[in-house]
Amino acid sequence: MNKHYNIIIAGAGGIAEAAGLLLMEWSKVPPSLFIGNRTLSKAQRLALWIENGTEKECSVKAFHLQEEGISEEMKTILSKGDIILDCLPGSLAPKIARLAKEYRLHYANLTEYVAETDEIIELAKNSKTGFVLQSGIAPGYINILANGLFQQFCEDFKIDKVDTLEFKVGALTRHVVAPHYYGFTWSTVGVATEYLKEALVLRDFKKTALPALSERARIIIEGITYEEDLTSGGAADLPDALAGKVRSLDYKTLRYPGHYSWVEKQISAIKNSDKISELQKKMEVIIPHCEDDQIVLYAAVEGKDSKGILRRREIAKRILPQKIGKHILRAIQTTTAAPLLQAAQLLLESEITGVVLQSQIDPKEFLKGNFILPVYGDF
Repeated sequence: MNKHYNIIIAGAGGIAEAAGLLLMEWSKVPPSLFIGNRTLSKAQRLALWIENGTEKECSVKAFHLQEEGISEEMKTILSKGDIILDCLPGSLAPKIARLAKEYRLHYANLTEYVAETDEIIELAKNSKTGFVLQSGIAPGYINILANGLFQQFCEDFKIDKVDTLEFKVGALTRHVVAPHYYGFTWSTVGVATEYLKEALVLRDFKKTALPALSERARIIIEGITYEEDLTSGGAADLPDALAGKVRSLDYKTLRYPGHYSWVEKQISAIKNSDKISELQKKMEVIIPHCEDDQIVLYAAVEGKDSKGILRRREIAKRILPQKIGKHILRAIQTTTAAPLLQAAQLLLESEITGVVLQSQIDPKEFLKGNFILPVYGDF
């Protein structure tokens, strides 16, 4: 950040950790941070962790973010805040967004949940402050990267339509074992949700919904074979923004070969109507949580140039854990928090009001941002 701001972080998990530490380490002018969580002790531990992890002079205050109602302490903090960074589970996003609107704060979140995103779009459309939604890695960074790739391709080859725009992200461990070929590096309920809810895509230039895990394929990235398949939420608003311009557009999640077949067996055995909860439980029994993670991402655009020659451009990145201040942050932490903070800086240092979706963000400016470059490298 280039000026001093009062920044409220809702949540005290891994992404809140990263967001707080990156703000202190990489802001030109460190902010005053307020960490709110439903369990006060977790917020207090995080505040201390940030203070101990940075060489910068910092101000971090923990507070109790009540599940019901609002305390006098919350009113005081919200009244002097500039922005809320929502790092809570996606189901709580509308509640935090309503607080942001009521107290005239900017707001940025991470969730891939479609219904909650639609609810926030409705409540914030006439807001006096800005709301950047789905600003993590997927949805978030990968959508801005894909949109930037599409725009540059069209500009260079003097066209306005393409055949294919595909973008993929895998939050993976370095090693896997049978039978699941996976390790948890982020939210277990988030993984279960994206495997079961519909994915929005473009087919024949038109937006449509397809079942998750219904278009499996193999892809080789830098010599390593992965499986890709449709999952929910990752396409953000690109199917709406690029309808009529892209024949086939989709977001897919990358996994090691064998994982998706195992997941399908678990889903087929579920009898309970709450499939997300049941799949989450089944996965948690056998799949371990792992710290040594990596992010693999890929985006590609393909189409004919103005002379009818078929062209393709690709971008692939592999991101590993990184030392920030005195702490090592996992790859999923830095890659999720950095776009959130870049979105926050966009809101705080501009005149933006109302809802801002991924397709409305200028890729060239965003992808060169001071929070993006140290994590993702250049476009």
